[in-house]
Amino acid sequence: MTLGNTEILSAPLRMQFDYTRSTGPIIGRFLTELRSGKVVGVRGSDGRVIVPPAEFDPATGEALSEFVDVSDVGTVQTWSWVAEPLPGQPFDRPFAYALIKLDGADTAILHAVDVASPADIATGMRVRARWAAERTGDIHDIAAFEPGETSTAPADSASDLEPVTGIVTPVDFSIKHTAAPQEAVFLKALMEGRLLGARARMDGKVYFPPRGADPRDGSPTDDYVEVSDKGIVTTFCIVNVPFMGQRLKPPYVAAYVLLDGADIPFLHLVLGVEASEVRMGMRVEAVWKPREEWGLSMANIDHFRPTGEPDADYDSFAHHL
Repeated sequence: MTLGNTEILSAPLRMQFDYTRSTGPIIGRFLTELRSGKVVGVRGSDGRVIVPPAEFDPATGEALSEFVDVSDVGTVQTWSWVAEPLPGQPFDRPFAYALIKLDGADTAILHAVDVASPADIATGMRVRARWAAERTGDIHDIAAFEPGETSTAPADSASDLEPVTGIVTPVDFSIKHTAAPQEAVFLKALMEGRLLGARARMDGKVYFPPRGADPRDGSPTDDYVEVSDKGIVTTFCIVNVPFMGQRLKPPYVAAYVLLDGADIPFLHLVLGVEASEVRMGMRVEAVWKPREEWGLSMANIDHFRPTGEPDADYDSFAHHL
């Protein structure tokens, strides 16, 4: 098959997940102090006070541990005007982002400055933190900075609470994805229950899924080849750790499957067998979702399962690892 006149596909995509991380002792202390209405930095080997605090000295790479209290009042070093705020930004009205060097610090912190117009902010302007009424131990405990010389640090303290040891950051972004011509051909075939690869001109190897060009020499890969929905597990991992939004209960197996007729393995789930029984060389087959659930997606294949056939010899797939 050749590319010919291919309708290009596009669709809106939205990705949402919560990014969870532990803070460690340095960032954890910084966030804990923010919750108490205070700002701290850390002293480097050259005597400079770094805010936000760094875990390791930028000059020597050594771990840092000497905390220093700094003011919540500082000076604008440089700034940028946000005329059209995006969802999730600090304000739904125009504002500025600025690098602000707090009194007692030697480095600048990036934060929002709440001013009405670009005429109301300038390099060298003095600003103070506006603290959030309810503080939880993240950078948003400072709601924004505003013009002023006098500290507004809250009198109350949350120092008797447990220290901050982790943070959760929601991630949410939307894009419009336009499929490359080869991807469009591949997706349309999936709607018909067919799996297409593309043959490289250099040596006839079949890429699955197809690519727009052979990464080795840049030549187009527009000679399509239908491959089987059966194949070989070339390598795999057993997922034992639960995470937010997980569709399957651990343990389960994510494996690279080399489809019959293809020369590149791809990643998918292997189910229908105990995780401990999955092995390299195991023959597997696709389990397709019901036809009425098919779309323009590899999700048309729910998972792979063992075929019951004898395992493939290692030499038959080793060069594909």
